[in-house]
Amino acid sequence: MKKILNLCFYFLAILLFSNCSKTSELGCEGFLFGSPIGATGLNKNQCKPICECKSFNSKIFTNSDLTELKKWTITKPFDQILTNPYNQPLPVAKEGVCAVIVDTFETKKYHLEFFDDAEKAKTAGAFVTHYDNCGVCSTLEDLAVYAGNIDIGSDVKKCGLQNLNAPIAELISCIQELGFTLPCAQIWAYNTRNTQKKCLEDCLKNEPYNTKNGGLNPCLACDERESGPVFKVYAGRTRRNTGIASSICRKCEEVQPVEHNYPR
Repeated sequence: MKKILNLCFYFLAILLFSNCSKTSELGCEGFLFGSPIGATGLNKNQCKPICECKSFNSKIFTNSDLTELKKWTITKPFDQILTNPYNQPLPVAKEGVCAVIVDTFETKKYHLEFFDDAEKAKTAGAFVTHYDNCGVCSTLEDLAVYAGNIDIGSDVKKCGLQNLNAPIAELISCIQELGFTLPCAQIWAYNTRNTQKKCLEDCLKNEPYNTKNGGLNPCLACDERESGPVFKVYAGRTRRNTGIASSICRKCEEVQPVEHNYPR
């Protein structure tokens, strides 16, 4: 009898562990953060634009909001990326926030500044635009692209496939036409080329972005592993550290809450 009971407990433990494994990608909410579309592979019960454990709802940008973002001009623009950053040592990433400081309200001029934390940024009268260091995609113009197209990664991938054997300048031009500033388009292009080099076989498959248990498909997982670290440092802004719900669903633990209440 004791042997039978032990066997029962053993199989029960295996069953429980198996169930936990299937939901291990769902994070602190029991569902993921994002705004699923047909290509996502998850439904709106499995992936939502909210993170209750962080008391955060992703901002819904209206056409008016996007128009206002595009009216702002950065007074200290970023330099172009003229050499492949994937051939360089990885710069040290900073922990803190990148914030907008208004130079003039009337002419809508601003610059970006890095702060150690959100409270210091607010004390200085700045508006947090994303977490981590500022980078070439930290501008409000690039924010409008991220916020206006929740599936922007798919459009970038199309540019990559259309320009698979073309010079890098043609790939950059295709990505810039999506609305990005030139330096931001450049880091997206170098990221794309590096992912093609390291992950092409997986990325030629047409698979849902998320697996059934919430993980990333092999292409996105490979991109995250092989190209993500460099992209994050150079770009500064990502959809996760900006608090934007995209078509790729992520754990709430990976998402930063940002209000995006800029002056009009």
